[in-house]
Amino acid sequence: MLLIDKPFASDFLIKTIKENKFPIIKTATSKSMVSDESLNWISEKDAIERYKNETDLLLYSNSENAISWIEKNLSFSKLPNQIQFFKNKILFRELLKDAFPNYYFKGVQLSELFKIDASTLKFPLILKPAVGFFSLAVHKVDNAQEWQTVLVNIEKELASFKGMYPKEVVDVSDFIIEQYIEGEEYAVDCYYNKKGEPVVLNVMHHIFSSDKDVSDRVYSTSKEIIEKHQSKIEAFLKIIGEKAQLKNFPMHVEIRVDSNNNIIPIEINPLRFGGWCTTGDISYFAYGFNSYEQFLYQKTPNWNAIFETRKDKLYSLIVLDNNSGINEKDIVSFDYELLLKAFKKPLNLRKVDFRKYAVFGFLFIETSKENNNEVANILASNLRKYITVKNAV
Repeated sequence: MLLIDKPFASDFLIKTIKENKFPIIKTATSKSMVSDESLNWISEKDAIERYKNETDLLLYSNSENAISWIEKNLSFSKLPNQIQFFKNKILFRELLKDAFPNYYFKGVQLSELFKIDASTLKFPLILKPAVGFFSLAVHKVDNAQEWQTVLVNIEKELASFKGMYPKEVVDVSDFIIEQYIEGEEYAVDCYYNKKGEPVVLNVMHHIFSSDKDVSDRVYSTSKEIIEKHQSKIEAFLKIIGEKAQLKNFPMHVEIRVDSNNNIIPIEINPLRFGGWCTTGDISYFAYGFNSYEQFLYQKTPNWNAIFETRKDKLYSLIVLDNNSGINEKDIVSFDYELLLKAFKKPLNLRKVDFRKYAVFGFLFIETSKENNNEVANILASNLRKYITVKNAV
């Protein structure tokens, strides 16, 4: 059963729903987004009854915007509490503090954030909303001198994205201060089956342009990345599953791997894979299997067979966030055709209303391991070469 909500459902996801006749809940929002009457629509009332009566009913949502529907209609189940364990980063840290006793974190209300004496904090640190999405208001702070500057920037950011997402997705009333871990960051799509066993569907290296970069510009996956990290990620996921008692539960996990090869959790996004149908879709472009089908049919990828034909390939998701420094209201257009010319093998391009969401779109590409210049170039780009500004001469 699928619960579709804004901001975006990909053609690939809708095609998957149609071809498999997966039940899709008929909400006002889902009907406004998907016009195909031939889908297996079920009423909200029927969906609620099915969830009450079918022990192993599987539920997938493409967006955290749907959390409010779940909290309102499935309050009889343990699902809302499980979601909150992960969506609220403070609750998430509390859940795992026994497993990671040396990890420093502190929850603080927005109103108290500006009263903190920076000399009492442990630097470097990460500051971000307790309930957040898409790197909004996320900052790395290296020392006490930077603290005040970051607070000023956060005030500006909060004003700029106010109303962009519902409170269940981005809530800036509370922030979390946590220690910065040196190491490489990875994003994992996975699910827990009906036995509570974790199944890894993808591992993507979240690449940054510098140690101050906290953006979501590039995620890359390959045979080497998955083979190197899969076993220890599965062991980590077992800890999560046992503590939260997870079964039939999909999620998108962000972790950091330190110099000693230890996994440190960053955050978990419940009941979905990567936002905007990104990492969930790229598994098809990269590896030829459908992540949504894998979860809803309780399948496990045959990685050995998959990697036989993809030994020397790197597949990347490019998030075209507006890091140009140009306000969206001053932008006339974005040149997607020029962008595509920068890549030898683009796989899929998705355009986004940048005035509404402060992102131009998402691009999926294939490169070889040896020729990684395309990824390096877009990672460092401020995208201004693709932007036409109002009244530009």
